[in-house]
Amino acid sequence: MTRPLTPNNQLPDRIHWTWQDGVVILAMVALIFAIVDTAAQFTGTYNAKAVIATDPKVLPWYTAQTLLRMAIAYFLSLGFSILYAYVAYRWAIAAKILLPLLDILQSIPVLSFLPGVVLALVALFPGQLLGVELASIILMFTGMAWNLTFSFYQSLCSIPKELIEAATTYRLNAFQRFWTLELPAGVIGLVWNSVMSVAGGWFFLMAIESFTLGKESFQLPGLGSYLSKASNDGNLVAIGWGLVVLIGIIVVLDFLLWRPLIAWAEKFKLELVESENPPQSSVLDFLWRSPTLKLFTQQIWIPFTQTVDRTLTHPHRLADHSRRSATPHTPHPTPHTPIYWLNWVFASGFAFVVLWGTWEATLLLKVLNPEDWWQVINGAILTTLRVLLALTLSVFWTVPLGVAIGRNPCLSKLLQPVVQIAASVPATALFPVLLLYLVQWGGGLQVGSVVLMIMGTMWYVLFNVIAGAQSIPSELFEAATVYRLSRSQRWKTVILPGIFPYLVTGAVTATGGAWNASVVSEYINFQGKTLTTPGLGEVISQASAHNNYPLLLAATGVMSLIVVLTNRLIWRRLYKLAQDKYQLL
Repeated sequence: MTRPLTPNNQLPDRIHWTWQDGVVILAMVALIFAIVDTAAQFTGTYNAKAVIATDPKVLPWYTAQTLLRMAIAYFLSLGFSILYAYVAYRWAIAAKILLPLLDILQSIPVLSFLPGVVLALVALFPGQLLGVELASIILMFTGMAWNLTFSFYQSLCSIPKELIEAATTYRLNAFQRFWTLELPAGVIGLVWNSVMSVAGGWFFLMAIESFTLGKESFQLPGLGSYLSKASNDGNLVAIGWGLVVLIGIIVVLDFLLWRPLIAWAEKFKLELVESENPPQSSVLDFLWRSPTLKLFTQQIWIPFTQTVDRTLTHPHRLADHSRRSATPHTPHPTPHTPIYWLNWVFASGFAFVVLWGTWEATLLLKVLNPEDWWQVINGAILTTLRVLLALTLSVFWTVPLGVAIGRNPCLSKLLQPVVQIAASVPATALFPVLLLYLVQWGGGLQVGSVVLMIMGTMWYVLFNVIAGAQSIPSELFEAATVYRLSRSQRWKTVILPGIFPYLVTGAVTATGGAWNASVVSEYINFQGKTLTTPGLGEVISQASAHNNYPLLLAATGVMSLIVVLTNRLIWRRLYKLAQDKYQLL
């Protein structure tokens, strides 16, 4: 369906410039200058002895640098996710490699990436601030990309078969099919998972902007390093100021960015009947009516898309494209064709990298003794139990709340900013205060680690359930009303089947997030002391802090193995069930 034109969002036939358009243009110019000025500070000589200030006066400048890093990391994540998921969806041989690789990448904690990424970029840019800045951006990327990739791949696999057959019947080429069918099918999931990705970036911000490798300390001026310094010093006043700024940024982003995107994404919803109360945004309504937007659309965007469409539409390919199968993956290429050799080179190169990496890892792991392996195995068992408990508790309350937010626009308008604020506030910043009470009540970090895991993972489930509930066609609920289904029958026949694919995606990414959160929840620096509880995350943090790379590799490898086996044995089967039984036909 297309977005209905109400009096608030109709485009005028004639262009009438208003003072609001002048404000928008000036704001865009000011934003560009601010980005350029902030980016200019990412170069120069790196000062390892620089001290992070906790004076509230530095917060505007620190926040600007953090926002630019996160923006760069987000757009890298979005582009990577769309390309990665699309390749895995369209080519069967690529899917056999990329999907297991995605399981592995998702399971590797941010801090396990940290030593290799930082050392490589510092060596590439010796003594330069750019190396450390790029390292922080890449580490943010590793915390944002995976749930976006899983979401888009699940959306592609859930496209109704009738639409795929229609695309084949109308002989759409690859670009037309992607632009008009496949990308729109994933917009709702991408928008809500973008909110979650940015929230995940805030969650690991303190560890990314302020970290230690052995005797080397790397700190970048930013909101995360400010909160980290305040937390390590036990400066509750500075923590409070940092959280006030963080919450203010989240509220502004919700109003100016996420709420308009959620309202805009409603037009990509698969339904025959228009929703009674679709999501609304005053910012989006203003942009729809803006002469500036209309001029840009008519003079730049439409000609550009038409040129791209004409360029990528080759008549001599249409007949061949019409003979393609309507299944998501293209048939296996025959020998002696370019795509066959390309697949062969891709698979051979990947196999070589795997064999070479396995050999190097074997040489590195040979130095470990039985005590090290017992520490890793024992930690894996304890952390697995915490992850299962955190996931169970998260699903228990996020499913009903997510459905309520996704199906009730009024409730969504009220709770959406609250949920985003709660998801985006770094739990590691609040955790020192919580830890003080846990120590007094009993349980300490053993209970606190589970609480911190829940605080870092429940949002993956919640945002995916919201996206799933929002994507359920309105006519299904109208049919439920006509047939007078009870509340329990609606949940059984409409709601749970409708959100099931999204719930699986949320559970997959939440599990990976819980494993990642174990690194910061089982090893805490607070008031000059290091608090730990036995677990695989604690092993990884200890190994990273002491440059024990063999132990770091062993712990990360075991964590990746557990996550991959879980995905293969449980989540992939549930994905298959969602695709076969709960797909909209």
